[in-house]
Amino acid sequence: MTAIHAPKNDLAQSAETPTYDVIVVGGGFGGIYQLRHLRDRGFSVILLEASGGFGGAWSLNRYPGARVDSHAPVYQFTDEYLWKDWDFSQMYPDHEEMRSYFNYVDSKLDLSKDSRFNTKVVGATFDEEQRMWNLETQDGATFRARFVVFATGSTTEPYTPSIPDMDAYQGELVHTARWRSDLDMTGKRVAIIGTGASAVQVVQEAGPVVENLTVFQRTPNISLPMQQKYLDDEEQAALKNKMPEVAAKCRETHAAIDYDFDPRSGVETPEDERNAVFERLWNQGGFAFWLGNFSDYLFNDKTNALTYEFWKNKIKPQIKDPVKAELLVPEIAPHPFGAKRPALHQNYYEVMNQTNVSLVSTKETPIVGFTETGIRTADGVEHGEFDIIVLATGFNNNTGALTSIDVQNANGVTLRDKWSQGVDAYLGAVTAGFPNAIFVYGPQSPAAFANGSTNAELQGEVMVDFFEFLRSNGLTRFESTVEADKAWTAHINETDDTALFNRAKSWYNGGNIPGKKMQMLQYLNGVPTYLQFWQKEKESGYTDGLTVS
Repeated sequence: MTAIHAPKNDLAQSAETPTYDVIVVGGGFGGIYQLRHLRDRGFSVILLEASGGFGGAWSLNRYPGARVDSHAPVYQFTDEYLWKDWDFSQMYPDHEEMRSYFNYVDSKLDLSKDSRFNTKVVGATFDEEQRMWNLETQDGATFRARFVVFATGSTTEPYTPSIPDMDAYQGELVHTARWRSDLDMTGKRVAIIGTGASAVQVVQEAGPVVENLTVFQRTPNISLPMQQKYLDDEEQAALKNKMPEVAAKCRETHAAIDYDFDPRSGVETPEDERNAVFERLWNQGGFAFWLGNFSDYLFNDKTNALTYEFWKNKIKPQIKDPVKAELLVPEIAPHPFGAKRPALHQNYYEVMNQTNVSLVSTKETPIVGFTETGIRTADGVEHGEFDIIVLATGFNNNTGALTSIDVQNANGVTLRDKWSQGVDAYLGAVTAGFPNAIFVYGPQSPAAFANGSTNAELQGEVMVDFFEFLRSNGLTRFESTVEADKAWTAHINETDDTALFNRAKSWYNGGNIPGKKMQMLQYLNGVPTYLQFWQKEKESGYTDGLTVS
């Protein structure tokens, strides 16, 4: 479709409602990138953040043990101006150090002056006549902008399961994503519902200090060794010397990290070579065994089975109790390896060995309700008495943070309603019917399969260029077409249909939320391929899958 070059429309500043070229919603990596670079290019822009500071998920995740699962060199902005004076103390920084990092970034870039904290956006309505978004915050403040960047993140909207009689419980009930700073587990009787990444981290902290710990597990976590370590001055200097190389590598790989999949087929590689690759990746630690493995293991049942078998043979000997061992490391994989995001552990299995730690399979005996002091399962057992019950039940990922805001188009249709039967979002960034709104780290983008900080930069670059194009050409409206939205979903499904992800219910496909439509919500073909689609759009004058006017 041919672009229509409308006259440039200067924004009138309202005395009651401040008006901007762009409003950025969210203060994590994605939001910070947009604020910095749009501001540098002369756009009037403000960032609205619901929490008390920058950091996105790291401003909110404060539960014991919360830490990054990407290694320190890659989990930061790659601009030398920002990394040359910063050193992480750990290879996998914890939540406190991440907040220190974001404070440091703020001190370097003076971001706070154009940001509003404790400002939760609850509503956004598009005015078609003015081609403007009107935003409302929880405290009743209003803001207007030509364009809105929703950088609300994928893992920020907690999911709390509907369990009967939850209100009857008289102890402390807390979700990992909304941890209270004054909550201390020392010497307490604690239950944890869930065995996802946050649960693994809490278990490691709780086990050594509690009186007793009961873990309620539905699906075992195929967790990988983190290989955590503290970094001395020499190690920090060595990492810094490699930063230019690391930054360049992250811009080239499938997952925007400093290593890539092995191009060989695992099943066709001789056994001794294959096991040597497995061993090297295992010892490397982190996500190397997941994102650096053989290129066919997420598509080929045989390679996947060999990968699980290696994992099982590494982990099972660590668990002394045979009943726990079978629950934590079943002989037959509970789902294809890698089809759910693995956790990274430090001493998870050692803690599960402790005599004060019990494991309950909710697959065999589901939770049927709470009591005043504990939890009741389907076999009639009342587990307790618990001083604290921790809900490590994850997030309404990908869409939850967006649909929790009352985003309405000019016809009164909400984003929540539009996506209730499934998501169609061209480039994982825009969706038809909602003009002038763009999503960073949104559903159907590379979010889950891309290192967050690098993805914020790479996706952020093409978005900032797009805004520059609109301004340079006097264009005040953009929107994706219905056809482009559907074609993007079909493109994702084409890969998903050949992969093994659909054999697992996970937050990748919405399977962790009851009633949510099951569909692949991640872009699976890698960041470089994803960016090629943006380049194609740019070369078309942004009229390949978009309309601009």
